[in-house]
Amino acid sequence: MLRRMIEAAQLKAAVFEEVEADRGATVQAMLVVVIVAVCTGIGALQVSGAGPIGIVYGVVGAIVAWAVWAGITYFVGTTIFKAAGTHADWGQMARVLGFAQSPGVLAILGILPAIGDIVFIVAFIWQLLAMVIAVRQALDYTSTLRALGVVIVGAVPYLLFRIFIAFVLERVA
Repeated sequence: MLRRMIEAAQLKAAVFEEVEADRGATVQAMLVVVIVAVCTGIGALQVSGAGPIGIVYGVVGAIVAWAVWAGITYFVGTTIFKAAGTHADWGQMARVLGFAQSPGVLAILGILPAIGDIVFIVAFIWQLLAMVIAVRQALDYTSTLRALGVVIVGAVPYLLFRIFIAFVLERVA
């Protein structure tokens, strides 16, 4: 799993193909989501002040958001942006998108006052790049631009969902 995370962070297309084909890697992909959520929660402790319960809510929210993001990108990629060779299922998309979050482990460095904000921005952009490659590989696209289109179009309903989750979690906490 660690090798796959490193290679996903290195934006290696082959690892996304490997993860896509490995049905047993779904649990690993979910663990990547959990690890990144914990790292993000720790990195944001100074800013949020949420503490351990905030990290727990963040992990639960990250898992749900990952599943929803996989569903959205699957739908957008296999309908709106479908290409001649497009073939995928939700599990394939979930696996590659889980591993695409790997650069997010850097968010733990957000706890450092001098560089925290910069680290969050860099990790976010890095994750977006990994997502585009993951989507391209999972949907068997030959065009990175088409995969970018899926990520951009899918981002609208996904962000609305994330805003809703944040609102609900704020009310619960």
